[in-house]
Amino acid sequence: MSEVLNQETAFSIDSVPEPKDIENVIFSLMVNPNLSSINYFNDFSEVPISPDAIGAGDNDEIGLFDLDSNGSALAMSTHAFHHHLQNNPQKATEILISRATRKMLCMGVKPVAISAFLYHINFADPNGQNVASGAKKGLENAAQKFNLKISDRKIRFDHFSGHGPVPATIIISMIGTVENRETITTHALKKKGSNIFLIGHSVDDIGSSEYLEFYHGIADSPLPAFNINNEIQIHKALKELHQLNLLQSASPIGKGGLFFTLLRAAIPNGLGFDITTAAETRLDSFLFGEAMGRICVEIESDKEDEFVDIMSEQNIPFFTLGHVTKGEIRIDDESLGYIDKMTSGL
Repeated sequence: MSEVLNQETAFSIDSVPEPKDIENVIFSLMVNPNLSSINYFNDFSEVPISPDAIGAGDNDEIGLFDLDSNGSALAMSTHAFHHHLQNNPQKATEILISRATRKMLCMGVKPVAISAFLYHINFADPNGQNVASGAKKGLENAAQKFNLKISDRKIRFDHFSGHGPVPATIIISMIGTVENRETITTHALKKKGSNIFLIGHSVDDIGSSEYLEFYHGIADSPLPAFNINNEIQIHKALKELHQLNLLQSASPIGKGGLFFTLLRAAIPNGLGFDITTAAETRLDSFLFGEAMGRICVEIESDKEDEFVDIMSEQNIPFFTLGHVTKGEIRIDDESLGYIDKMTSGL
């Protein structure tokens, strides 16, 4: 455990060279299975898997279950995390639950309950007990902060006495409620010309990112930047934005960072995006970092002033990214081609 801690402490973003060719980074990461558009099965009977069928999915990881004919529904999602669970289980668990909560709130779903499962720990070993204890604290703290109910068994775990190099993993399932399915806000970009904003702090952080691990080959790095109190502020703002019907689409920054979050949002309707990056933030960090507490939102032009007023009133940082295009993808005035180029062969 101390070796992992020393590696985390020693890591510095300055030790990672900034790439000169962003397009090369993007197309290198496109072959990463975790970032491919084909990263889940829509239909197990479909062989081979159809990119068209998967790309058309509009709910992005959250399952919706109709309860009645009035539009009431349940939402459910499952998420897993293993980064630094051995040496910082509380923070790792809080990050995982924050991700799941933010995802549901982006859709306009009310998260209500959570259950957790620890996989590949040896409870007879002191380190296994530390992982279980820290994960339990993280679960309880995040549930209290986000007003979630926890299953009465708290965290269940399986016992492995000799699992070898397999890392300990925590898996959570979250359930939310939907009053009217027609009001769901999906992640998919909706309309050419709409404005795109980034809500939350932009920081120079690439810790535990797909970019750092897959492109640079660095597996040992700190957990992504995270502040649970910032999450609470953003959750509050999201709820108000939904109540005022200001969001056309909303996506939490997830795997692959901002760029791949936007790409996943662009695919369903064959749209693109034209964005400008922040000069004060490293380009690779801005595009591919996976720091917590950030959301991409799509706002119609005639609702922009109201959106800006709400963000300013709640003192929440936001950044004007750009706008939705008919299909072209542009970063800092440089064209990377069109959305069909980005998804061909996936």
